[in-house]
Amino acid sequence: MTGERQQRQHISRVAPYLAFVFTLTAWCLGEESALAEQVNVLAQSGNDSIAEQYQPAQGISGRVTIVGSDTMQPLMAKLAAAFRAFQPNTKFGVEGQGSSEAIREFMLGLSLQHRGDKSGGKGTQGASSSDLLASSRPLTDQERKGFVSHHGYEPIGIPIAMDAVAIYVQNDNPIERLTLEQVDGLFSSSLKRSKGGRLTTWGQVGLKNQWSQQPIHLYGRNKKSGTREFFKHVALIDGELHDDVQEQPGSASEILAIAQDPLAVGYAGVGFHSSMVRIVPLAQEAEGAAILPSAESVSNGQYPLARPLYLYVNKNQKEKLDPVVWEFLKFVNSRQGQETVARANFYPLTAAQISKNFELLGQSLVTAHNAAAR
Repeated sequence: MTGERQQRQHISRVAPYLAFVFTLTAWCLGEESALAEQVNVLAQSGNDSIAEQYQPAQGISGRVTIVGSDTMQPLMAKLAAAFRAFQPNTKFGVEGQGSSEAIREFMLGLSLQHRGDKSGGKGTQGASSSDLLASSRPLTDQERKGFVSHHGYEPIGIPIAMDAVAIYVQNDNPIERLTLEQVDGLFSSSLKRSKGGRLTTWGQVGLKNQWSQQPIHLYGRNKKSGTREFFKHVALIDGELHDDVQEQPGSASEILAIAQDPLAVGYAGVGFHSSMVRIVPLAQEAEGAAILPSAESVSNGQYPLARPLYLYVNKNQKEKLDPVVWEFLKFVNSRQGQETVARANFYPLTAAQISKNFELLGQSLVTAHNAAAR
């Protein structure tokens, strides 16, 4: 057995045991620097009040179940913990099986049933009267139509944070930049951007000396992942991923695999960045500037793989939003909520985005109130 194969088998054995430990590390590393960066960007823009302070309502209790994105699981866990500091009589269940799989369950109303939460009935201890879907990508038109067909109404969806899909390599890899065309040449079998065919060695992307003939090992997310769908849609222009991509069940296990493979390159949400790996600056074109993801480059659109992160609510717009769900959404869109976003190594929303969120949620509340009055 070759050393390379032994190394890959070792990674596959230890990844399930170390992924959870790595996830906890990823939550904490860079937390204060991320928050400092957001504050600095807001100060430079003159927008010192990105969100209003959270004013807790009285008598809030109940359980909220959040399912969906693996990328968003650390963020949602931190938001839930921060919210419970204000509302201690609430409970949360947070699962991160992947956006794409959770969206299918959300469309069919299965996301609570497969855990048995609905068996206790609405209002019972530990039961949830409403699902929140955390998704790292927006619902497609087909998914929206499927939801409406099954439920008879549209879901409510709002962005709660900004994120970026980063290209990661092992720390010792000296690659200084990649273009979107090179990313397509690395990961895609369709090659909709790449003009020079597939890129399979590090020499083909500019590395020299002992690196030039070394093979490139590709890593990515599995088919349950919304990050995978986003990466295909934006980076590969809806192309197909090459069969050589070693697809991982979670972002933490993927980053762990990259950290242990000097020849690795992979894509994952920027929230999983740690000292174990390095993010490669990306350029739109060969002559363009290579940009790292940051609060500024994501908010102004310079970083090419920026994206919003969404929460969707399964709620008939003729009915009132559950008080605990409304209060949590209010917290997420508050100053304290958006500071929690920054501490989780993601990027906060702008004041304009928050205003649009409250407008959308407010329209839903008005609709429910008018329906109840009739």
